[in-house]
Amino acid sequence: MARHRRRHKNHEESGSQGSSEEEKLKGRGRAGGAVSIVNAISTGFGAALGINLQTEAELETTDKPQIKLSINGEDADPSLAKAVIKVFSQALGVEVKGAEIRTYSNIPVAVGLKSSSSAAVAIANAFLDALGKKMAADELLRNVAEASILSGTSITGALDDAAACMLGGIVATDNHGRKILKHILVEEKLYAVIYVPPGKTYTASFRKELLTPIRNIAAAAFTLTLEGKHWEAMTINGLAHSAALGLPIEPAMNALRAGAYAAGLSGTGPAVAAIVAEERVDEVADAFSAYEGEIVKASVNRGRMVDICPC
Repeated sequence: MARHRRRHKNHEESGSQGSSEEEKLKGRGRAGGAVSIVNAISTGFGAALGINLQTEAELETTDKPQIKLSINGEDADPSLAKAVIKVFSQALGVEVKGAEIRTYSNIPVAVGLKSSSSAAVAIANAFLDALGKKMAADELLRNVAEASILSGTSITGALDDAAACMLGGIVATDNHGRKILKHILVEEKLYAVIYVPPGKTYTASFRKELLTPIRNIAAAAFTLTLEGKHWEAMTINGLAHSAALGLPIEPAMNALRAGAYAAGLSGTGPAVAAIVAEERVDEVADAFSAYEGEIVKASVNRGRMVDICPC
């Protein structure tokens, strides 16, 4: 990504008052979307799959001591953006007085489709771009996880979600230990068909004790993921979390009947994601169309190979 610098000079010309010069930096970043394979809230171990929804971020530093954020042209709560700037400034040893950040995304918000993780990665990339800095993928993701907890947008740091948004493919992580345990590239061309019912789920008000009864099920699903049985893991995880949260399992079951490889609740919902071969996309979408809400289709982000330190 190209770095853009713009200089603003004081209107006073050099003379008895001298002259001052202040540099404003501009950067751009982007990240994909993701859906859950295993929810990490109950165990700290999670897995997610990258999909080709997207968030783009534009950042410009300012001389005002505030962080301003807009999402798709509307003013938004800057808590996550503030945390990202704070954590990355500390990591880089730099000071930034303020910034204006604009994000543009086609990811539905607060339904379990990782909009916050995608935004955090995109903003982090835009900040690095503005400063002309580079950061290893695992270090960047650990800092994003720290910012997510600091801002209250994640319970565990959502390293799995952020990694899937950034790297694509299937990512399995130890969220509490900030470790990427496995990154699997998806060989087959697949699609995510997602049912988004009415309603929102916000992390700040989520009662994580609701998931305590299915903790062992989530752990078993994570083991399946490490063994390469990620579609079985996704279905088991999704159905168990729907049951624990009192959400209907019928949409996922109907997607499976229509030929989906896997289907289940993403995150804490209410969105239900199904992974399907290209020839089954319409059938699974038809199965979801029986329910009130929106249907989102996106190709699976098959992933790119990067060097990750599992430590």
